[in-house]
Amino acid sequence: MVKRLAAAAAAAMTELEELLAFLSSPLPQVRKAAVDIVRDLTGSADGLLSLAHYADIVLPALFRLLGEKKEFSESAAEALVNLSQNLELSTKMVSLDMITTTMDMLYKREPGITRLLIMLLVNLTQFDAGIASLLQIGEEKIQGLYIKKLVRSFCTSSSEKEEVFEHIGSILVNISKIEAGRKFLLDPKNGLLKQIIRQSDSASQVRKKGVSGTIRNCCFEAENQLHNLLLTSEFLWPALLLPVAGKKVYNEEDTSKMPLELASALSIERELVDDPEIRTQSLESLYLISLQDAGRRALWSVNGPRILQVGYEDEEDPKVMEAYEQIGSLLVQGSDIGKTSAQIS
Repeated sequence: MVKRLAAAAAAAMTELEELLAFLSSPLPQVRKAAVDIVRDLTGSADGLLSLAHYADIVLPALFRLLGEKKEFSESAAEALVNLSQNLELSTKMVSLDMITTTMDMLYKREPGITRLLIMLLVNLTQFDAGIASLLQIGEEKIQGLYIKKLVRSFCTSSSEKEEVFEHIGSILVNISKIEAGRKFLLDPKNGLLKQIIRQSDSASQVRKKGVSGTIRNCCFEAENQLHNLLLTSEFLWPALLLPVAGKKVYNEEDTSKMPLELASALSIERELVDDPEIRTQSLESLYLISLQDAGRRALWSVNGPRILQVGYEDEEDPKVMEAYEQIGSLLVQGSDIGKTSAQIS
């Protein structure tokens, strides 16, 4: 019985090896059939496990197919996105320098393929080695070039491109999880954070969430880089405070103490940000900034505590309320800056 099972397993492996060999067949119809079958295999846990044993064969073959016509490249891209959800395979892709290959192809393919390649980069930057590769750490002359290209694409105003590139926000969240990524985004010479923050008023929830998550991560550098964060204050305060300002139309007494970009928005009826994750991330960002004395003073200077007070009164989500209370407690403790603290908790 054991021998029969072993023989069956060996036969199955032999069939898989034959299938993978067909990915490089000179016959287009054979390659097409093979890549479609491999793509379908990646849709199941068992298929992923089987293919993982042949990573050195399947990954380079699929990346070669990315350079071919759409009928091949789309299936190959779908398969790679699925495979990259496996940590072992994702790590292997990075070690094979496939982030470089993906970036080289990103702007040469049809929108559908481009979207899949971006999702691939999202998966490959879930861990430090992938982030380091995309940041081009150690490549002094070109370090950060890929990130600059991605930010430029993310910040495009074209509605068609917005749909294609909106998931770049998730890549920016990933790279800002490590110190090197945060420092690169915060460097005023690059001007990247200001560009990213300006996308906070996008109609796309995916894009908004990418912006709020990136800002939040960058605020972990507030202790040493508060100045660089506040260089973007014209855009930073609206991005952080408007999502948590509640639905009330503010009176003139309140708005007179705010900069124009906040006062104008809060003087009229507006759509609420209905994603609690974005509201929570905004409050966490404000908290990290307010841990610094200069950050608290800057928040007071735009009448931030009053905005938080009003927003808290309208909030119903328990987790978001907890985030309001966290920063409210901090502002009460930090009332030595000479302001009347906002009672929001």
